[in-house]
Amino acid sequence: MLDRQTLIRPARIDDDERVWPLAREFATSFTPERAAFDAAWPQLVGAPHTLLLVAETPEGEIVGYLLGNSHLTFLANGRVAWVEELMVDGQTRRSGVGRRLMEHAEQWARSIGAAYLALASRRAGPFYLALDYEDSAVFYKKTLTLA
Repeated sequence: MLDRQTLIRPARIDDDERVWPLAREFATSFTPERAAFDAAWPQLVGAPHTLLLVAETPEGEIVGYLLGNSHLTFLANGRVAWVEELMVDGQTRRSGVGRRLMEHAEQWARSIGAAYLALASRRAGPFYLALDYEDSAVFYKKTLTLA
């Protein structure tokens, strides 16, 4: 069943307490720390080149969020957009909320003139393939320790 009652909107400063539980559940290779979340949240809300959306039910519960950003590249002859994090509450998944968050991200990417919208996903490949994303690269990372 497609959920159209849940509002997709830009995150606000006072959404932090309702987004934190979702962010905490997101991690696979890092453990989110509350202090780091609290430091990053006000910097991300409304930041240039950043998209931070929440999915809010009519009852005021936040059941999902999307964090994206954009940057300039030589490869794409300009701006590209990237979804850093997309999380939907486990009980809300398969209701269309994730799809709607991604649709909003695509609209935002088009509005800023991005050549493409990309993301990395370890667990949700079939979801993104169903949204017409293609598997186009291997994702590499190196965990850095602070000197």
